Amino acid sequence: MRIPKDYLDLFLGQHFVCVATVNENCMPQVTPMWIDYDGEKELVVVNTARGRVKTRNFERTGKVALCILDSQNPYRYISLQGEVVEITEEGAVEHIRELARRYRGEGASFPLADGEVRVKVFIKPITVSPH
Repeated sequence: MRIPKDYLDLFLGQHFVCVATVNENCMPQVTPMWIDYDGEKELVVVNTARGRVKTRNFERTGKVALCILDSQNPYRYISLQGEVVEITEEGAVEHIRELARRYRGEGASFPLADGEVRVKVFIKPITVSPH
């Protein structure tokens, strides 16, 4: 399913996304995150670190729900359910630094913790609900 063109700005601007996954005990887990969109592949992209709860949930279930509020108009939002189609370390450090510049400003950096391994998570939208 495609993201409507008039909502792509929510994926490419400075809007935060709430990412929901399901823990092993079947309880929901929600995390606010930065978000990106790969227009060529038509996939939503988030960036996180190996070992985190949401990363383990992505790997275990492959299921995710997202909700992005327009930071200028919270009554405008898009929610989606999707499937994780790829988790990769390739380009993940560069990607989180690009996101840091977008969200924090041109000179921003993103220091990594000792031993931190970043991953890019690609999500295929299955249901898309713009509001």
